[in-house]
Amino acid sequence: MNTSKFRVEPGKKAGLADRDPGATPGAAGKDAANRALAKNLERLAELQFALYAEQRQSLLVVLQAMDTGGKDGVIRHVFTGFNPQGLRVVAFKVPTAEEASHDFLWRIHRAAPARGEIVVFNRSHYEDVVVVRVKRLVDEATCSRRYDRINQFEEQLAEAGTRVVKLFLNIDRDEQKERLQARLDDPDRRWKFALGDLEERKRWPKYMEAYDDALARCSTRTAPWYVIPANKKWYRNLVASEILLEHLEAMKPAFPKSSLDPKKIRIV
Repeated sequence: MNTSKFRVEPGKKAGLADRDPGATPGAAGKDAANRALAKNLERLAELQFALYAEQRQSLLVVLQAMDTGGKDGVIRHVFTGFNPQGLRVVAFKVPTAEEASHDFLWRIHRAAPARGEIVVFNRSHYEDVVVVRVKRLVDEATCSRRYDRINQFEEQLAEAGTRVVKLFLNIDRDEQKERLQARLDDPDRRWKFALGDLEERKRWPKYMEAYDDALARCSTRTAPWYVIPANKKWYRNLVASEILLEHLEAMKPAFPKSSLDPKKIRIV
């Protein structure tokens, strides 16, 4: 699969309005996609093992989406075969009092991956240029400066050996309605439904505008944004796995060489 079609090219508009959340380019159907996903997961697990053993590089995966967009689903289905020793998931919620007393990147930097580690951000520092903008918690000038700080921060991570891959899971408003209703109807999933989600849903156009700007301003060569059509969960999972596989392959993690000669060692 050619993943470049999902990438927001540096200096270009994200164009969310022109991207179909229900599209499935390059896929031969759900069954074929699930088979391809299973194959990708095997290779991803191999690469993660090498990355963990190598202890030289790291990977940061940023997941952003509207409510019900599928962040939890990607974590559950795409990272399922990873070794927990080398994987960490960080969910960013409303800042605590301590976090709010520092600059907006303080809590983010503390959660960045160590060498050999893969870290997945479930929401991220982009909440501080999207949610705060939509709710008018900061002015436009502050938001603009934050774009620059985010780019500098992600460049700093890249220079230190962390590859940054950012995935925006793109669903449409009708799909969100169906998923919210499904949560409400299912007693086992009703705990995920919050009345506040309905208030956020009313701001859909403003969120799309804010995401459009954030993706355009902060998609760089060292930390690209990808917009994944996410109405169909099976396709979302396949594309996410393809993008991650592409980046991990490019990192070329290798098992460290040992100076030991096994012929000279006898285990008794």
